[in-house]
Amino acid sequence: MTVSPAAERVTESFIDGEPVRSAATYPNVDPSTGTTLGDVARAGDKEIDQAVAAARRASRAWRVTTPEQRSDLLARLAGLIDDEIETLARLESEDSGKPLSQARNDARVCARYFRFYSHVIESYYGLSIPLRPDLHVYTRREPLGVTGHIVAWNYPMQLFGRAVAPAIAAGNCAVLKPADETPRTAVYLARLAAAAGLPPGVVNVVTGLGPEAGAALAAHPDVDHLSFVGSTEVGSLIAGAAARRVAPVTLELGGKSAHLVFADADVERAATTAANVILQNAGQTCSAGSRLLVDERVHGQVLQRIAERFGAVTIGPGITDPDLGPLVSRKQQDRVRGYVESAKGADIVYGGTVAEPDGISGGAYFNPTLIDGVDPAARIAQEEIFGPVITVTTFGSEEEAVALANGTDYALIGAVWTTDLARAHRVAAQVDGGQIYVNTYGAGGGVELPFGGFRKSGYGREKGVEALDAYTATKTIVVQL
Repeated sequence: MTVSPAAERVTESFIDGEPVRSAATYPNVDPSTGTTLGDVARAGDKEIDQAVAAARRASRAWRVTTPEQRSDLLARLAGLIDDEIETLARLESEDSGKPLSQARNDARVCARYFRFYSHVIESYYGLSIPLRPDLHVYTRREPLGVTGHIVAWNYPMQLFGRAVAPAIAAGNCAVLKPADETPRTAVYLARLAAAAGLPPGVVNVVTGLGPEAGAALAAHPDVDHLSFVGSTEVGSLIAGAAARRVAPVTLELGGKSAHLVFADADVERAATTAANVILQNAGQTCSAGSRLLVDERVHGQVLQRIAERFGAVTIGPGITDPDLGPLVSRKQQDRVRGYVESAKGADIVYGGTVAEPDGISGGAYFNPTLIDGVDPAARIAQEEIFGPVITVTTFGSEEEAVALANGTDYALIGAVWTTDLARAHRVAAQVDGGQIYVNTYGAGGGVELPFGGFRKSGYGREKGVEALDAYTATKTIVVQL
């Protein structure tokens, strides 16, 4: 690898309000070009211990601050994030390869998380339970203490906000391990938290590799709650490490979400939405609609419209703001190519190959890909691809459509496209998933909407008011009158 002219100094962890070096580093690779953006501190057990200890010290005072005080600080941090959108977007675009406009949106959503929870925490109440006239019974929602967060590389800023904002709003102190590939925005956001006035130790970021820093955080005996976003395989390891010390876990894992397009649907809108969703972040979204289940009567129309959309796509480095940037790494590019090559007997309608826009040979690009006639039992229809690839399978009845939608180990989100109101509600109730959309698709939806899955898509809910429940415990108090 060569070093780009924009290479920066070492990205260091941020612990207890200060940057922290590590003895070793690793290179941060720009997936748009294959060049390095600088080095990243390769933290391990020592730095994780330091961060958890800092969070524990800070929690003694932070947990007894008033909701109003926490609200003011989170709102101040949201404002600072808004002020730094361009800087944050550029860092995320370089680290992940995603188009600059998408990175800007991620920064805005990150700010929105902190602003949303700054409001919600002031109206997050316990309950009064009318047990008997001579007893006064009420509940309190109390913070857990130190929360650990291990997040994925596909939406670094959104995942930071999604994890940290509700945790600290509820009175916890957080230690976050960003993905190996995308560490810089997390460190920048931790610095902004300090600038906003959050006390040292409330927000800590430890950079490093998953098997080292991530494993150390997952197994740390003084972490009271873990949240993880990533693969099902790693999620099971995280859950196992937490179970051994009886710590609660929130897991947001893989997805194989489906669009169900019925014959009476607005085909133009359904096809355009399906294409745009899989292009977003190069299909590297756990809730991407990677399976298209289409009524055989409108099958040809849907294929034509998606192929036309893919044919108009611009591809290039994320910083140039194309429709489609690179995948996060050459490793991911090889993974996507392997899945496409495994689709024996299916018809590749569009794409299916590695791309080299403007002759860039060191990037991790892959052309948008549409594959028709996919056996629903095939690997490519059952396993998460995490690339700009849509598989298409037809159905002949509503019952068959529901069976196909529920025919994988995952159950994260889904979409029903129909103008029949009764069918919309009927099918939405039958399709397994944490979020089901009708005649639209949110790829995770807004900050306000509880998000999570069933089966191998994980358990627990993030986002919305429900996230505060995950980061608190209920204490029931009974007073004899």
